[in-house]
Amino acid sequence: MDGKIRHVAADGSVVMLDKHGTINNRATLALRQWTTMDSGGQNRGDSTVLLHVSHSNLARHFHELRLDMHITVDNLKDKLRTHTGTGSAHAYLTLLDDGGQPIADLDDESKMLGYYSPYDGCTIHITDLDPYSLAANGGLDDVSLVEKYEISEENYMKRDDNFRKFKEMKQKADPQWSISKEMRTREHARQKKLDPNYVPPPDPVKIIIDDPDHQKAEAELVAVGMRCQVKIGKRRGEVKYVGRVEGVGKGFWIGVQYDEPVGRNNGTARGKRYFECPKGNYGAFVRPVSLAVGDFPERGLDSEPSSDEEEGEEEEDDGYEGE
Repeated sequence: MDGKIRHVAADGSVVMLDKHGTINNRATLALRQWTTMDSGGQNRGDSTVLLHVSHSNLARHFHELRLDMHITVDNLKDKLRTHTGTGSAHAYLTLLDDGGQPIADLDDESKMLGYYSPYDGCTIHITDLDPYSLAANGGLDDVSLVEKYEISEENYMKRDDNFRKFKEMKQKADPQWSISKEMRTREHARQKKLDPNYVPPPDPVKIIIDDPDHQKAEAELVAVGMRCQVKIGKRRGEVKYVGRVEGVGKGFWIGVQYDEPVGRNNGTARGKRYFECPKGNYGAFVRPVSLAVGDFPERGLDSEPSSDEEEGEEEEDDGYEGE
C-alpha cells in the first residue's frame, strides 16, 4: 500500500504505519503514530496549524509548533525570536512544504500566516540576516566554542572544599564509602523524614572477584572474529579480544567492537590498548557470560530491536559483580 508500512507489534497485532521521510525504525514510527494520532481530545482550534521551524545558523530544529493562522508575520517573527534568538528585524521567513521545497517567502509583515496557506507538516525556515548574530558559526549550538573554567592542580588542592579532600575525609571514617553509597544514605534520610516508619532496603551485596581465571572456561568458547550480541541492550558487534584486562577486574574479558558507537572506549583500558577500534566509543570490555556468539549480522536501518531491549552496565566492573 502506497505510503504505508506493515508492522507486526509485540502482541502479534498488525498495524499499518505512515511512512516518514527521516524515520526508518518501525518501532519508532509506531510510537510516533500513537503519540501524534488525533484522538479528538486535543484542544485545538480550527485555525491552528502545526509547523516545524528550522534556522540558517542552528543545527537543531523545532518540531510541530502550534501556530494560529491569524497571527501576523510581524508577530510570528517576535514569537519565533524566543525560540531562536533572532530579532524580528533580522529574520527572513520562508515557508517550505513537507518535502522541504519552498512555497512562499513571508515577506509582508502585515499579512496573516493563513494568507500563505500553510498546512500541518510544513516548515518555516528562518534566515538570520544579522552579521553579528550570536547564533552565527555555531555560537548557540557548538559548546566547544564556550570558554571553560580551568584551574591548575596546585590551586585545586589549595581549596578546602575540593572533592578529593571530601572523599578522603569520608573514606577515613568509612573505608567502604563511595559516592553511590553516599547518595543512598541521603535518599534514605529523605524518605525517613517523610515517613518515620520507613525501613531502608538492604544495600546491594557486592562479590569481590579475586580469581585471575574467573570465567576462563566461558572465554575459551569465544574467538576473535566471531560475531556477537551483548545480552543486556542487545548491542551487536565483533569480538576483537579475549583475555585478561589489567586494572579493570580480575578474570577474563571479551573485547567487543560494536557496529555503532554505543560503547565506552576505543579498545583501550586504563591507558593500554588491547584491540584496534574506530575513533569514538565503538569499543567495550564485556564478561564472557554477558554475551552470545553466533549468527548476529549487522542491523540495517529498518531492523527492529528486541521488545525486551533495555540498557545495562556490563562493562568494566572494577573487579566486582553484583549478586
